Amino acid sequence: MEREVRWPEIAAMVRLGEQIGFDSVWVGDHLLYRDETYGARGPWEAWTQLAGIAAVTSRIALGPLVACTSFHNPAMLAKLAGTVDEISGGRLILGLGAGWNETEYRAYGFPYDRRVARFAEAFTIIRSLLRDGRVDVAGEFYATRDCELLPRPRPDIPLLIGSTGKRMLEITVPHVGAWNAWYQQTGNRPEGIAPLRDTVDAACRVAGRNPTEVERTVAVLVELPGSSGRKDAYEVSVDAPPLTGNPQDIAEELRRYARSGIGHVQLVVEPMTETSLEALAPVLENLDRLD
Repeated sequence: MEREVRWPEIAAMVRLGEQIGFDSVWVGDHLLYRDETYGARGPWEAWTQLAGIAAVTSRIALGPLVACTSFHNPAMLAKLAGTVDEISGGRLILGLGAGWNETEYRAYGFPYDRRVARFAEAFTIIRSLLRDGRVDVAGEFYATRDCELLPRPRPDIPLLIGSTGKRMLEITVPHVGAWNAWYQQTGNRPEGIAPLRDTVDAACRVAGRNPTEVERTVAVLVELPGSSGRKDAYEVSVDAPPLTGNPQDIAEELRRYARSGIGHVQLVVEPMTETSLEALAPVLENLDRLD
């Protein structure tokens, strides 16, 4: 979210999104942004937000997009995920990634080196605990000794990977149910899906999986009236112009994503306000009519 938003407004927006008919709500897992143009800014902590969102909604799926495995001990991250899934009544989708924003790593004292190697160990611990409830790992970066996840969450919390890297896909594709790309990776257009889809399909085949078993998801930047422009590390550029237009135009563009093999889109809405969500209600209605 590209402005400072207090919890009452966040809660109101997620309740409105559920009422309007959105299928999911996602929270970025970041701690601090800092640059020369916009200075320092940061969101609220992701897992605390997700617990609150779970408590004030009843239907909508929710998850981190994506949880950085560097920010928590992996066994503790599994504990957090299981708890949020319980509060939500089984609505959590656990998005995971290795992180990228060096500023927040340095500021909060997390090691920035060898992030993929660290992720690989963390991913083993997280998925083993969520699946089996117990894990023993003596790794280079993490160690768990006779660790049990109690109370046991549901054993099939879906996993989503937020990466297009070859090594990350090798680590995760054998185990995840979905994959996500950010809007700048696709140029914020359906035409940008094909090369990423081909990369994931190839990783699935290497892992012995049918590519159709891994759902493709993608973030799409939508700009509505009142926008002042994104102020994050994924600054809008000519290479990823935002999706604009009337509800029919936006709905048709989202349909093009579906025809490109995308099963779920996460709308990055600018500005992120209740008024913007209300403006998107006709888009959802249009999509329902086309189904």
